[in-house]
Amino acid sequence: METQEQVKIDLGRKFNKVLQTPASYPFYVAIHDFIKHIELNTSLSKNLSSRLKINQELNIPVKYSYLKQIYQGLEDADRQSTGDLGHARYAVILELTRIRNKEMSESNSFWKKRELFRKLTEEIYERLTPEVV
Repeated sequence: METQEQVKIDLGRKFNKVLQTPASYPFYVAIHDFIKHIELNTSLSKNLSSRLKINQELNIPVKYSYLKQIYQGLEDADRQSTGDLGHARYAVILELTRIRNKEMSESNSFWKKRELFRKLTEEIYERLTPEVV
């Protein structure tokens, strides 16, 4: 089992990858990996709970949910699902697939919001590692 310090070090590495990756499909993969690390470590994910007043004040649950759409979209895109994913998840898959296929245009909402996603990742990281800031 990883120590708390190792979990935060790994989170920092994943965060730095998001910051250093230019706007491209690998950028979205870096966000996916950042969110996956949070999701796999309850010590991190519990700090993003909507039950915490500070998170409500900073609108953290909403910001995190935007990033989780990328995570879920890449997870869905890599699976062959026979079930109905719903319109919203299917739309995310389509937009991320277009980015993967280098079809980048400002009409693609995920491409258009790429710098917002970078900023949201930074806000989530700062919330998880307040002593670093």
